[in-house]
Amino acid sequence: MLPHCFSESMKDSYLIGSQVLRKSRKKNVSSNVQRLASRSLLAVGVLFSLTACAAQSQTAPPQSSQAIAQPKKGEDFSYAWLKGHARQLATKPYESHQGEMPESLKSLDWDDYQEIQFNKEASLWRDQPSEFRTGLFHLGLGFDTPIHMNELENGKSTPIPYMPSEFTYGKSGVEGEKLPKDLGFAGFRMQFATDWQRDVVAFLGASYFRAVGSEMQYGLSARGLAIDTAMPHPEEFPTFTDFWLEKPKPGSDVVTVYALMDSPSVTGAYRFDMTPGEPFKMRVDSAIYPRKSVERLGVAPMTSMFMIGENDRRTNYDWRAEIHDSDGLAMQTGNGEWIWRPLGNPKNLQFNAYSDDNPKGFGLLQRDRNFDHYQDDGVFYEKRPSLWIEPIGSWGKGSVQLVEIPTLDETFDNIVAFWNPAAPVEAGQELLYSYNMYWGSQPPVQSNRARVVDTFTGIGGVIGKKRQYYSKRFVVDFAGGSLSMLGNDTKVKAVITSSEGRVEIESARPLHSIDGYRAMFDLVPPKGEPKPINLTVHLEANGQPLTETWQYQWTPPAEKDRELHNAGHLK
Repeated sequence: MLPHCFSESMKDSYLIGSQVLRKSRKKNVSSNVQRLASRSLLAVGVLFSLTACAAQSQTAPPQSSQAIAQPKKGEDFSYAWLKGHARQLATKPYESHQGEMPESLKSLDWDDYQEIQFNKEASLWRDQPSEFRTGLFHLGLGFDTPIHMNELENGKSTPIPYMPSEFTYGKSGVEGEKLPKDLGFAGFRMQFATDWQRDVVAFLGASYFRAVGSEMQYGLSARGLAIDTAMPHPEEFPTFTDFWLEKPKPGSDVVTVYALMDSPSVTGAYRFDMTPGEPFKMRVDSAIYPRKSVERLGVAPMTSMFMIGENDRRTNYDWRAEIHDSDGLAMQTGNGEWIWRPLGNPKNLQFNAYSDDNPKGFGLLQRDRNFDHYQDDGVFYEKRPSLWIEPIGSWGKGSVQLVEIPTLDETFDNIVAFWNPAAPVEAGQELLYSYNMYWGSQPPVQSNRARVVDTFTGIGGVIGKKRQYYSKRFVVDFAGGSLSMLGNDTKVKAVITSSEGRVEIESARPLHSIDGYRAMFDLVPPKGEPKPINLTVHLEANGQPLTETWQYQWTPPAEKDRELHNAGHLK
């Protein structure tokens, strides 16, 4: 049975919120460096968090000017202690430390902030037999919540102090020696022994982080937790306020990081066991402690960008044919069904929830890895990693939720996906979630059936004949599985469903260029006020499914905008 899917129109208040985020970003990033920023790993690492930081400044104003107590040197540390600490913290009122930094750092613009660089000679574990090195991000710009960093060795925690000598300040105008000794940091980044110059993972801004696979290319980002995403009121962005970096064992390719999360609604304890490679694997253990009830909790949230694709050319004024970090949401349901939902850039916010019970996996993927489809030799969208979430243990009932926000610019992350538990989230609970995250060119598991490789859309009708009414053409290409083995006498059928409108001119035929099949159909939308239409397609033969299920949501244009595009010579 297919997961239930529904949509909600954009609320006015959320539309305003989204516009605020976008304007904040444009204010912080000058137009002449936006594209250049995405060309360097540091700049990309900074860029992916600006939206979150801007949002945080809108939703979580400072409530306290108290300094955060620094951990003592040599204190005992364990994940059990961290969970207990987070649980206890949840019983106390939230205290924000946002903005607790000198004015000289608050006044930095994007170019100034880029001038402040960590000295790699000061990298943690650089002079030790370690496969990892760690650098630190400086406070400034939108990163205005002081983060405490600690090193762990043999179960003992030692604070990592802020030292101006570990940074170069360039033309920023910042005088490091005049900054407070307990300034704190904005986050951290790590390199692996295979390449000391480029990052493999970075944590920066709120609870955002990114990792790379073997192609060493940043793309979509993840978060520790999402709270009230796409609700009529402002979204809340929890923050990792403290990190503990465990010194890796000599020769080990695994590094462990612990994090304390805090926000007005929740606290949390996180453990990340990270292994670089293809894919880059993260084992995440989280314990979440609500301070109050949460209306929409997002577990294992992912944030990405989709502006233009082969299926959605609403903003097709750019010379490049496709612009996106991810092109679809993939799901393996609890009953084993595989679903592919192409992403879009809608005119209005779209929200969908795909109900499930104990999901086996879900993720935002970049399936299209053909450079010719993007033609971008600066940011290399075809190399952007996919991210697959593999739940560990029983997650129970809930839904994979997808939010698609309109965007006119590729620097705005407009796609969000996460797991939302069905059970209410109330104060005083302990919510435990463990999962594996895989960052790389391909997810670690795939269906043994054929998968969707392309989705195209356009005007419907029959070529050479005058259109009498409006329809939309959908073309879905499947490849893999057993499709290349089918004999000429095998009758393949496209099974198509639509929540509204009339399906016509449907077909399924071999597509030898991909050793697969092409499903094609037109959809005639109903008259009246346009509303989202949910579609599904899969191929079958002899009553047996051959492919994963393609799901799509299309909102037809208003009746007055349904152009027929008839040529003058047609009668």
